[in-house]
Amino acid sequence: MLCLRQVCLFTLRHYQARTLCSDLLLSQISGCTHEDEVFSLVGRNKARLSEKHVGIALNTLWQLQKKRSLLSRSSDYVRNHSEFLTLCILAENKAEHMEDEVIVDTLYSIMRLDIEGNISLAKVLVTEAWKRLERQVLLSLPALSKFALCLYKQHRPFSPVLGQVAHIVDKKLDSIQDIRVLSVLMVSISEVITESFQDRLLQKAEQLLEEKDEVHFNYARRILQFLQNAKLKYHPLLGKCNRIFLESASHLDIHSISHIFGLYEQLGFDNAEFRLIAKQLLSEAIDDCYDPETFAKLFFSLGPMAGSKVRERLLVTAEHMAEEFSSHQVLTILKTMQKMKCRNSHLLKKMASVLHKHLDSYHALQLVKLTQSLVALHCQDLELFAKLKMLLLGYLKSSVIPADSAAIIRALAMLPSFQVEEMVINKAAAVLPQCRLHHLNCIATALVKWNHRGQLHWQNSSELCAKLLQKLNDCGFQRLQKANNLNLLLEELSYVNGEWFEEVLSEETLPVCQRLLDQITWANVLPLSFFLIKSDHRCPALFDRIASVTVENIDKIPPSEIYFILFLFSALNYDPPDNEEFFKSCIQHLTSNLSHLETYHLVLLGQVLAMAGYFPPVLITTIFNVSFLSKLDAQLKVLPDAVKQRVHSSLMKLNRAVCLECPEFHIPWFHEPYCQRVFHNSTSRINPQRQHIHRMLTEILGGKNYSRISVLTPYYYEIDFECVLDVNKKPLSYMAQHIPLDGVGGIHLRHDIKDEGRKALPPGAQRIALEFLDSKAFSKDYSRHLKGEPAVKKRHLEMLGYQVAQIPHFEWNSMVLSTKSEQLEYLRQQLYGIE
Repeated sequence: MLCLRQVCLFTLRHYQARTLCSDLLLSQISGCTHEDEVFSLVGRNKARLSEKHVGIALNTLWQLQKKRSLLSRSSDYVRNHSEFLTLCILAENKAEHMEDEVIVDTLYSIMRLDIEGNISLAKVLVTEAWKRLERQVLLSLPALSKFALCLYKQHRPFSPVLGQVAHIVDKKLDSIQDIRVLSVLMVSISEVITESFQDRLLQKAEQLLEEKDEVHFNYARRILQFLQNAKLKYHPLLGKCNRIFLESASHLDIHSISHIFGLYEQLGFDNAEFRLIAKQLLSEAIDDCYDPETFAKLFFSLGPMAGSKVRERLLVTAEHMAEEFSSHQVLTILKTMQKMKCRNSHLLKKMASVLHKHLDSYHALQLVKLTQSLVALHCQDLELFAKLKMLLLGYLKSSVIPADSAAIIRALAMLPSFQVEEMVINKAAAVLPQCRLHHLNCIATALVKWNHRGQLHWQNSSELCAKLLQKLNDCGFQRLQKANNLNLLLEELSYVNGEWFEEVLSEETLPVCQRLLDQITWANVLPLSFFLIKSDHRCPALFDRIASVTVENIDKIPPSEIYFILFLFSALNYDPPDNEEFFKSCIQHLTSNLSHLETYHLVLLGQVLAMAGYFPPVLITTIFNVSFLSKLDAQLKVLPDAVKQRVHSSLMKLNRAVCLECPEFHIPWFHEPYCQRVFHNSTSRINPQRQHIHRMLTEILGGKNYSRISVLTPYYYEIDFECVLDVNKKPLSYMAQHIPLDGVGGIHLRHDIKDEGRKALPPGAQRIALEFLDSKAFSKDYSRHLKGEPAVKKRHLEMLGYQVAQIPHFEWNSMVLSTKSEQLEYLRQQLYGIE
């Protein structure tokens, strides 16, 4: 008995000593302040390292790297150290004995240390974690999010184990209260979840963002990443994430701003306030950009909104740094130059010369983007284009994905002096039956371009091309006829544009949309409105359905989307059956949410409502306010040129409409200088057809002194022809009224509605405005209905005292008016038949 007691005491003392020693080693590893200290401890204690020691050692290595900036990290040194390999082997051998969360932490650490996802250790750890999930082991939510992120980072978006993680998240979603954990899980499982699960995740994220007073910008960025992965543009979340970025501005650096801009671009979202703050932060950080990666991100983010001095500095730095850029950075610089509409020949030549050494590293779609940018920038490096051609042809031969084949064919059509090989045509013919509408459009555009340029040189090439175009048309018709899901159809139509679709399929698409009329919901009225705006067709059944769905679901539709729905009805001049209720509902929804709308969006909304004859007082007084206009001026400086021009034009049109239609607002006309600049920079509307009509008017009225061509009115409307008839409808001479006759070239720019050219008419005399309306003034459907802009112009000219006669192009060019005498009689009727 005594001997047994002594043995037990010895065993206990030995165990306690071993535990104390092990705990001491754990503390030593955890307390290391440099990687070499960790490796030294590992080297001296290999035989004693348990699975817990190994996990702590790998985690400590990552934590030491994490404390350093991206540029000062030494991941290569760690990965290549002999003791690191020892740790990996030990971790692999001891994986079965690791605690559940140690496995996840170890996997996360090696992932963060940039170890390739296919190394045996990562595979062993993933397999072991998967086994435990299958055994219903309950990982904590933070550990589950780490594991999911590791799988996602290993490019396993459709892995069955991620499906299992998604199932667990689905069951535990209501219990998740940590937005960091939720954001990681959302990104990681985004590819393996249903639409209904997506909706639940969006609602949960929105709830947590509302509840938390402070949210780290990285969590908001991950939510954007989820939206991008899922191809969702969910406005409530976008707005909340943008607010977080604005509140976290002081913590944003070049890398995070670049990432946010990239996500915004992919999501089709923009925010002028964020642009302003980002511009200031990036401008202050220019001097800190010494390495190519950081500078490329700065160039991408700041270049498109930089002022002239900063822009020039960026271009010069890019030229000096060109040789150091990686292939991805070269592509980023070129795409940004395209966005900036940069014509810096020195930088372009430099980038083209650098490209030669990187070309072989690009995959097919990167080469397509590269080709687009080089052609848009007018690159003159024919040797570079020859290499691009060979690489694109090589990818085309081996391509098995229809979308890639179509994109490559489109890129080949952009290349200068490209002689089309028969292989290209054969490849196009082979993929046609599998192509979506967008891809068919790419191939059709290429074929038409090659045929017109005479780039098809082999025997029977024209015949082969014609047969292929016919087959292409048939594939497009068949795809439309088979469509039974409106959402999928609208997704395809959103990427389609160009002459082929407009001429061949545009009209055929409308009956298909009408066939799917019952599938129109509040969630798809926006893409449907986009398509109808682009098609320029009035379709009463579709318009009426959009209006009724909008009114019924007005509270569900984001205010920013209402603009495009209103634009559809205003631009195409269509009144739905309950027109008043439709506009009243939209206006009430908008005016209740003015604070949620971009400053420049309010201007666009005001103008589109004015086109329809609506002037909500709260919107008008908000816009025509000094502080609002000052804020608008500041934001316009960072917006893209196309948006800037559109907003300037819309503000002028709104100002004109308010002055003419709502004098009770007492808004002054302050666009005189703007209109003068636009007028002097615009091209003349006087063309041979208008000159021909003017000669006939001269003949009818009795001489050149009785009519004017291309006349500028008060508020800067330009009308094609003007004459003055007295009370007996006899023409009055302009010479007698001392008004110049030489049209736009000699017209006096008026500074007041009461100018000398407008107050000298005899009693009962009437100004007549004749407007020749080309095809752009009418919808493209068979109704040829007058669109909103020319209708508003007619309304405003009548307010300015004109009687307006409009000459539609389809009447003037018809067979009915094929002779001069018939044309003269038609113009007489237009002049003298006005009541």
